[in-house]
Parts: sequence; C-alpha cells; structure tokens
Amino acid sequence: MSEKFNRRHFIAAGTAAAAMPFLGRGASAQAAWPSRQIRMVCSYPAGGQTDLLARSFGEFIAKQVGQTVVIENKAGASGSIGAAEVARAEPDGHTILCSISTTYVMNRAMMKNPGYDMDKDLTLVSIIPGAGLPLVASPKSGVTTLDEFVAFARKSGKVNFGTYSAGSAPHMTINELNKQYGLNIEPIHYRGEAPMWTGLMEGTLDVAMGSYTAAQPVLQSNRGVAFAVHSKKVDALPNVKTLPEQGATSKFFTVSGFTGWALPKATPQPIVDRLAQLCVAANNDPKVKEVLKTFVLEPALGFKETNALYQRELPVWMESAQSLGLQPV
Repeated sequence: MSEKFNRRHFIAAGTAAAAMPFLGRGASAQAAWPSRQIRMVCSYPAGGQTDLLARSFGEFIAKQVGQTVVIENKAGASGSIGAAEVARAEPDGHTILCSISTTYVMNRAMMKNPGYDMDKDLTLVSIIPGAGLPLVASPKSGVTTLDEFVAFARKSGKVNFGTYSAGSAPHMTINELNKQYGLNIEPIHYRGEAPMWTGLMEGTLDVAMGSYTAAQPVLQSNRGVAFAVHSKKVDALPNVKTLPEQGATSKFFTVSGFTGWALPKATPQPIVDRLAQLCVAANNDPKVKEVLKTFVLEPALGFKETNALYQRELPVWMESAQSLGLQPV
C-alpha cells in the first residue's frame, strides 16, 4: 500500500512538473513557487487601467501556475499604500505589487516618507512601457502644431494647461516647455483624467495632456485637436509628431511612463525570473492583448530589459521632477 501510494505520487509529481511552462532545469526554487494562493496588490482603484492590467495578467498567471491569483485594490497616496504593504510582505513570491511609474519613481521626489524605499524594499520584475501622451488644444486656439502652440502661448501671455495631478507627466511637460520657450503656461491640476478632459471640452482649459484612450471622446467629437505627443508616436494619430520631432529638446521628452510588477526585495531570483517570464508570456494571451490594445500599450518586458530601461530613465525622471520645485509632503 505504501509502495503504491509513493509510486502514484511520484508519477503525479513528475507529470505536474513536466506540465509547468517556463520551468528551467535545476531551478528548485522555481519549482516550489507558488505553493499557495497568490495575492496581487493593485495600488490603484478598481476599474482603471492599472486594475484591468492586473486582472488580465493575474488570470493568465493563475492558469499557468495552477494557483488562484487574487487581486486586491489598495488605492491611495499615489500608490504608496499598496507599495508599502507589499514591501512588508514575506519575500516568497506570494505577494506581488502591480502599480505605475508614479509609485516606482515619482514618489521619491513627491513624498518625504512614502512608507517604502524603492531601492531597498522592492524589486522591479516586469514593466509595460506607456504609450505616447497626446497634447490636445481647444479648437478655438487654432493650434495644430507645437510651433503654433508656442506662438499662441506668447500672444496670449498665459495658457491654462490641464494635468491629471501635480507632479504628473503633463505637469513636467509644462515646466520643460516653459523653460525652453520662455512661456508662462499655468498648470491646472485635476483629480484624474476624466474631469480634466471635461474641463477642455467645456472651455475651461486651453490645452490638456493625458492618455489617448481617455482623450478619444474629445478628439472624436472634434472638441480638441492633438498637436503633439510626448516621447513616442501614437499609431492612432499617425500625422501627429512627437515633441522632439517638433523641436522640443528636454530629455524628459525621451522617456515614458509605465505599469509594472514588483516583489519584496529579498525574493529569491529564480522566483523573480519566473514571474518575469510569465509576464512576457502573457503578451500572447488574447485577453491580455485586448487590454494592451485598448490602452495603446506596448508588451511587457523581461527582467533584464525592465531594469535596464528603469535605470536609464530614472535620472531623467528625477531631474525633471525636482526641477518642478515642489516640496515633498
């Protein structure tokens, strides 16, 4: 009986191991992960872009590893509440953070004590580079290019430019344009993109900047004209050039935001690598593809590519953020 029991379990274990995708030979730490339910902490509210990415990737990961992936939304304080919770978790791969570049980069400059230290407490595993953010002008401005915007701003003397939060990419864009062209663009900060785009449609704003997905109602109703995009082209706006293509010289216009996954710092590298491999493999999943397409996002990157991009762009983000002159709170 004992021999039969052991043989049956040996065969079952071997079959399960053979069926597990992406598992390298000799990676015993990988084989042990996950041993129970995985908790993915999304540090932004349910229903938004970050949440939908967490759920689509989480569903794919669950299918691959044979364990449930539960999404928990821990929103607040620019993602720092969720990030701090993951930073304190056991470094065994069963608690994962899904958040955005604000949490991973900007909180360094914007918060005195976010509750976690990105360098000491978290390991960035895989990121999805963000799409170019369109700059959209009110039709009454007559602006269709960056040069026309600069001329409009100089003639007006003051331009109301909407952002979706202080310290955001639009806020830094305003600062860099003011520096290069000697303008007096005033940032008008909103709590999120929806009210910002409403402000543009209602005529409160001269210009706004944000994601292409959220800007679509404005563009499709002809209540806004895209005259530039930050850092990279948007396929859906093939005739709209990037800021650098139109003469803007700030290094900040060469970087982009991102969404990504992180683990507690002491998590064994084989587990980090396995999760990164799963994120990359998820790029081919139909549901993941649909979410990426909806938000005009690039595929998830592997661990090495992720951290190379992060280390390359971090100094640029920090320099631009610090030049805003905002006092950390």
